[in-house]
Amino acid sequence: MTANKTEQAAHPLGRVLILGIGNILWADEGFGVRVVEYLAARYHFPAPAELMDGGTQGLYLLPQLEGLDGLIIVDAIDFGLPPGTIHTVRGADVPATIGARKMSLHQTGFQEVLALLDLRGHAPRQVALIGVQPVNMQDYGGGLTPPVAARVPEVAEAVLTMLANDYGLRPTPHTTNAAEDETSLVTAAVTRDAYESGRPSEEDACRHGDPRVLARMGG
Repeated sequence: MTANKTEQAAHPLGRVLILGIGNILWADEGFGVRVVEYLAARYHFPAPAELMDGGTQGLYLLPQLEGLDGLIIVDAIDFGLPPGTIHTVRGADVPATIGARKMSLHQTGFQEVLALLDLRGHAPRQVALIGVQPVNMQDYGGGLTPPVAARVPEVAEAVLTMLANDYGLRPTPHTTNAAEDETSLVTAAVTRDAYESGRPSEEDACRHGDPRVLARMGG
């Protein structure tokens, strides 16, 4: 799935996609989405680089991923490492890692996406995964845990470095208000600040659930 350097140099660069996957409703599960949100709020990505919030779409992402020159995936993955550890995987090791280390249903679906792309002859010419070891992926309505949240800027920087080193692409910092820009990728109501600051206390969440994601019965 990775082209050699001679072939890459002779080939005009096509789309390079930075894909954040995960479910923001399940604590550290949303890490990949939060990283692309962070990048969108701070940088302009000129063509052929693109950012995408892949959420948990699985096979629905297939048309978006066909024939890419580069795919950089950001996700929370169980590498068996200390919580918050950042780990990068490349090439054929990416689908194997996602399959062997899956912690959630979206990763099962995404492993199938990569397999189908390969089977159809439309696999990305280069693929990489930048992952973080999660702390908690079972807190429904929860935000990122502190060890994982602290890695968002670091992984964002790793994405920028990979774009520069592998593809010669250098996004430029935004000159406008970051808060205005981030809504173009993630709906304003579920941006990280809005989502995490609006969460009820642990006591209320335990007793009543989070009214934003759970139907409350009675008054």
